Amino acid sequence: MRILFVTSSRLAEAVLSCGVLEQLRTTYPKARITVACGASCAGLFSRLPRLERVIVVGKGRGRDFNRFRLWRKLAGSFWDLTVDIRGSNVTRFLLAGQRTIMRDRGPGLRYQQFGAAMGFSPAPLPVTWTVAADHDEAERRLPAGTPWIGFGATASSARKIWPAASFVETYLAIEKILPGCRPVIFAGASDAERVAAYALQASLPGAVLMPDTLTLSVFAAAMSRLRLFIGNDNGLLHLAAASGAPTLGLFGESRAEQYAPAGLHTAAAIAPGPPGKAPMGGLTVDVVLAAAKPLLRLG
Repeated sequence: MRILFVTSSRLAEAVLSCGVLEQLRTTYPKARITVACGASCAGLFSRLPRLERVIVVGKGRGRDFNRFRLWRKLAGSFWDLTVDIRGSNVTRFLLAGQRTIMRDRGPGLRYQQFGAAMGFSPAPLPVTWTVAADHDEAERRLPAGTPWIGFGATASSARKIWPAASFVETYLAIEKILPGCRPVIFAGASDAERVAAYALQASLPGAVLMPDTLTLSVFAAAMSRLRLFIGNDNGLLHLAAASGAPTLGLFGESRAEQYAPAGLHTAAAIAPGPPGKAPMGGLTVDVVLAAAKPLLRLG
């Protein structure tokens, strides 16, 4: 059996779709799986069991051009099952036994929307896939015995970013609650995100930087070791939640009712104002700490 899974070019959405893919994998344990996704998401699937290949959907002259290039890579093969969470219609023109194409997103969290499109109830939570080598590297960088506090202080859009000084103030308050903890800063992939991550590291003596040169599977293994992760609404936030870290998402200029982190132990701190249009500067450290303390107690 062969499964084709077409997911997002954005890391956040790709992570949120991983629960659906994992449920398909366990439902069809002998299936060979091909994943089509954006370049920034490709490493997310590198450890997926029974992965046949990852097809990177590159940039072109527009969305239709990209779809045509993807179709050319897939045409000529028969797929027992195709799933297209992008709603791109690429799979409509492939030889396939069963097709699911996500259409109307509807209300609710994105991972729930993906699950509903597949008829899964309850919707499966996002997951990550790692191997022993990833955890060995994570152990080397974040040794056991230390309560590690992770931060994802960057985002693809400046409007989603909580002020760096607020992250510093939050960590210093957590340090008083949890003596002996240490900060870990996860860097995003863009130049601006790298600069912001290095700047935050410089403001927190003793902070460990997890550079974007590491694979997403090593990031996931490292995040699974965290006592708490606090981050803006971006792919790293959702990766942390999917990896099992207690995760707190910070929201203002994006909608928590759709993109709150999905995991076993998660919460959201939301800036005051119109949903999805509230300035991040309005989110206070006191509100973030109030949301973080119950997650800290889980350890």
